[in-house]
Amino acid sequence: MRDVIRGRAWVFGDDIDTDQIIPGRYLTTQDPEELAKHVMEGADPEFPEKVREGDVIVAGKNFGCGSSREHAPIALKAAGIACVVTRSFARIFYRNAINLGLPLVVCPGVDDAFEDGQGIEVNLREGYVRNLDTGEELEAKPLPDFMMRILEAGGLVELIKREGPRAFEG
Repeated sequence: MRDVIRGRAWVFGDDIDTDQIIPGRYLTTQDPEELAKHVMEGADPEFPEKVREGDVIVAGKNFGCGSSREHAPIALKAAGIACVVTRSFARIFYRNAINLGLPLVVCPGVDDAFEDGQGIEVNLREGYVRNLDTGEELEAKPLPDFMMRILEAGGLVELIKREGPRAFEG
């Protein structure tokens, strides 16, 4: 896991729920590659064809609201999304995503600072988001060390496999 993520921004609005991230009709599979073929289909039917490895989703408030399905962050990660940056996240989605190794960053006003396809740089530890096309830089909430450890391990399960009970010390 890199502290700095650079990619291409895809901008969505407020209240993107888990059914927009991965429509319920695809919940019959656990296969990440199959889920990736339908990621964000509920918000933009063409998104699965447009998204590339390393892209970043930018959105408004309450991203990931709705049901607490783990399929949503799995689909995003499998589609190559490197990070999701929004004004706010639904609490359960936030924990599911971090636990599965998908970086999420809270950044007020981020959805107003980007257009689809613009270059984005996200610094997870220092807490900033930069539009690489306009140069605009926004202050974001840096991720705490414990969350960075989860992300660096590839998710909570991987961290526990690697560190055992020590994962929860300190």
